[in-house]
Amino acid sequence: MYLPRFLRPARASRLPGPRSLAGQLFAMQVVLVAAVVAGCAIFAYLTDRAQAEDAARDQVTAAAVAMADSPTVREAAAGPNPSAVLQPYAERVMDEGGITFVTIMAPDGERWTHRDPARIGETFLGHTDSALRGETFTEIYTGTLGRSVRVVTPVQDADGRVIGLVSAGITVEEISARLAGQVAALLAVAVGALAIGGVGTYVINARLRRHTHGMNAAELSRMHDYHEATLHAVREGLLLLDAEGRIALINDAGRELLGLTGDQLGRPADRLGLPRPLTEALLSDEPRVDEVHVTDERIVVLNSSPVSGGERHGTVVTLRDHTELQSLAGELDSVRGFAEALRSQAHEAANRLHAVVSLIELGRADEAVEFATAELELAQALTDQVVGAVGEPVLAALLLGKAAEANERGVELLLTPESRMDDGVLPPDLAPRDLVTVLGNLIDNAVDACGDGAAPGRVSVTVRAVDGELLLSVADTGAGIAPDAVEDVFRRGWSTKTGEQGVGRGLGLALVRQAVRRNRGTIEISRAPAGGALCVVRLPLRTGVGV
Repeated sequence: MYLPRFLRPARASRLPGPRSLAGQLFAMQVVLVAAVVAGCAIFAYLTDRAQAEDAARDQVTAAAVAMADSPTVREAAAGPNPSAVLQPYAERVMDEGGITFVTIMAPDGERWTHRDPARIGETFLGHTDSALRGETFTEIYTGTLGRSVRVVTPVQDADGRVIGLVSAGITVEEISARLAGQVAALLAVAVGALAIGGVGTYVINARLRRHTHGMNAAELSRMHDYHEATLHAVREGLLLLDAEGRIALINDAGRELLGLTGDQLGRPADRLGLPRPLTEALLSDEPRVDEVHVTDERIVVLNSSPVSGGERHGTVVTLRDHTELQSLAGELDSVRGFAEALRSQAHEAANRLHAVVSLIELGRADEAVEFATAELELAQALTDQVVGAVGEPVLAALLLGKAAEANERGVELLLTPESRMDDGVLPPDLAPRDLVTVLGNLIDNAVDACGDGAAPGRVSVTVRAVDGELLLSVADTGAGIAPDAVEDVFRRGWSTKTGEQGVGRGLGLALVRQAVRRNRGTIEISRAPAGGALCVVRLPLRTGVGV
């Protein structure tokens, strides 16, 4: 497994053990380079020697055949004293032709010439059978002058009878002397190649030693196992990007949080199909701290830290699942809002009760009854409307609570007459929590938009189950949303409010779209008839629709 430089252990953590991997490879490569250079040198020497022997064989063959065909040799071989004529001739050929020896002899092997005149008349040492049959042959033989490459060829008269033999040769020692210069050059080249190979091997292994931090193979394997165990044990998502923005490492939690499947190593981060803000955060050169991002399925908190050592080497990214926490925070906000509304209503009820008591004390009982009855009818009217139209308890409670909150902020929340939803129509896979997320955030945004104006605002809500789908519509009388900003409202961090920052700010509509997508629904934003924004959500009520 590839490990970026910033994940590699420091030298201080190295465990005692055998020689480092770089050291082992260096020793092996030095031996290998030396063996290759030595093998090449030996091969080159043997090749040059074989070529030198072939050249010597060709040289002595040409000289011997030329002498055997010479009229001087033929006439002397047929004369009474061949040595007197042939010895000077042979010495001249040896001196001028660079041949070690030339021996001219009788058919029975008696020498007529020799490099050492004292050996004239002695029997030639070597094979002559083929030459006596009229053939020219070469051989390597050890004679009186040592081991030599020699040729023996017949001297024939006009009738083709063998009247003598000519042998010419060059000693192996002479051939070796001729190779001495080539051997020296070959050794110089071999030593140079060995030196260059050694230096190159050292440089490569020095680099390898830096990358492996001097660890041996067992330590690297153990460290790999440690990293694998750590990655799978960590519950947070861990993502490592290289300098080109490609995934160098990702653990199981990271894949789950980002909704990735399969092998993603080496894949560019901008091709993962993630939301644009999340992709920009992954590829950013600046550190990111506790940024909240919304994917199709989850809410994640992102922290990133670019790693550089003079140049950027990559980025370490950690991801935490914020989905449940954000959901609980939303529910807590709703409960807090309900509590505030109840507290305000309790305070208002106390004021009204004091007014009723005061009227009774003043003897105006009829006016007290009329005042109390009017207030009760006004409060009960909305409750009766919501309970009568919306049979789903969760949505009914949400609408009543939001109506109380809106009233405290001077905004009127109305349930349209066409609203109708019986209890039990929700399929099992449509969680009430998602409905609270969708409708609650839409109403909150609408109330916020109406609360910004000087005139009293109004929010109209429609909840209707018809034709196999649940329609949730929220319209307000606020400033509305510009057509070119419709897509931006679903982006993390978008908000109509200014001066309010922090984790979770601007997530409302992003959470709405996430819940809608999770339940295979659609959401549309347009301009309301009253001039504000109109948000329409459609969710399928049939279990398994779209699967």
